[in-house]
Amino acid sequence: MPPLHPLLEPYQPTDLDPFDEVKASHLLNRAGFGGTPLEVSQIVKLGPVSAASALLDFPDKAADEQNPKDVPDMSAIVGYPKTFRELREMFAGKTQQERQKLQQMFQKANVQADAADLNWWLHRMAYGPHPLQEKLTLFWHGHFTTSARDERMSLLMWEQQELLRKMAAGDFGQFVRAISRDPAMLDYLNNTQNHKGHPNENYARELMELFTLGIGNYTEDDVKESARAFTGWTHDGDQFIFNRNQHDSGSKTFLGKTGDFDGDDIITIILAQPACPKFVASEIFSYFVYDELEEGLSDSLGDAFAAGNLQVRPLMQTIFASRAFYSSKAIGAQIKSPIQLVIGTCRLLGIDVPPVQMLRGPLNSMGQMPLLPPNVKGWPGGRQWINASTLFSRYNTAVFLASGKAPGNAQPLQTALAADPGGPDKLVDTWVRRLIGRPIDPAQRDVLLDAAKTDGTPEQVARHVVQLIVSMPEYQLC
Repeated sequence: MPPLHPLLEPYQPTDLDPFDEVKASHLLNRAGFGGTPLEVSQIVKLGPVSAASALLDFPDKAADEQNPKDVPDMSAIVGYPKTFRELREMFAGKTQQERQKLQQMFQKANVQADAADLNWWLHRMAYGPHPLQEKLTLFWHGHFTTSARDERMSLLMWEQQELLRKMAAGDFGQFVRAISRDPAMLDYLNNTQNHKGHPNENYARELMELFTLGIGNYTEDDVKESARAFTGWTHDGDQFIFNRNQHDSGSKTFLGKTGDFDGDDIITIILAQPACPKFVASEIFSYFVYDELEEGLSDSLGDAFAAGNLQVRPLMQTIFASRAFYSSKAIGAQIKSPIQLVIGTCRLLGIDVPPVQMLRGPLNSMGQMPLLPPNVKGWPGGRQWINASTLFSRYNTAVFLASGKAPGNAQPLQTALAADPGGPDKLVDTWVRRLIGRPIDPAQRDVLLDAAKTDGTPEQVARHVVQLIVSMPEYQLC
């Protein structure tokens, strides 16, 4: 393997550039959804390399494999058909009116189950045992995109989410093979309609364009031949099925190779392309570090990913311990996604995550509702999170969460705010350090200090200061 790009070499703390609370907060923001003062101090003690290892130390298992009781309440869909055979049996002998009633009941149950799933996931992001596993699950949800808007079986969305969680830091090749068999993905990109003699190209195209290679690394003929190879890949309920009668077993030429290829053969050929590790590793780096990669950095990331046999965890270890990750270009320079803003605010204030029915409007207006990405490209992110409309909603949402008015939130927030203010200076510095995690302009600190000197109970004064902090432009960044 060629030498690592200098920016991927390990960051070495010095007296002039220590691994301090600012850098520890940065790591906890990017590798999760923010850190409490105790968590920040623990990360500082570990140092950059050990801290990254500790955050990556989670099991390659779905939530229900880690703890069978740790699952959302999907009782709304219990008793509804999971397979086409069961569906046919349920509808057999029913009148048109009875069928419509069943369909309405099924749709309502799916909506309820999706809401339960999302409530569970938001709480797991905020207070689950493995924040980086959830952050990676969210990343892959935007990479291997599927939408509950197009999937009529909420169970399949839940099972796909568990697949993303299980494979989040593992073998990317196995991940691609698994997601290519995932029923929700087969539905979303229409591979259930991909039949011999009438190939549907949707999955074949996105597999290369968005999932593995990127635009410019394949041809239209490659898309057509790949689609033929994936004919017959379908599902019945939550079970993958290879329908041999619908598979095109003829010879295919794909990315310069010829043979009687099936979907697994296509994936093997894709994974062997130099463009694959470069594209995927750069997508990961852009999500967790910064967008505009320096010359040669994408190539070096690809080399490192390929040298590690496309294992995600070693790549993440390299990234989180790198000079690039702890550079001034990275720290405090990423616009928070709406989920990062909401979940991070809840974590840093120590409050319960409001129920999804209260967050649905704000998350939609800010542009990120999990389980409902806008299109197959997922969420654009970066600077596109911010415009005149979304900025207003972002400020309002952060202030709303800091207000303590959400049901179930007031008492925990009051407890946190009333804890030992210690005077105006300490109050301001404590909450700036906790909520922003890096120094602010002295003039802004003076504004906060004036607020900390106003009349009111300690809880009222602290709440006012906190609301001002979450209204600052700096709070939109991490």
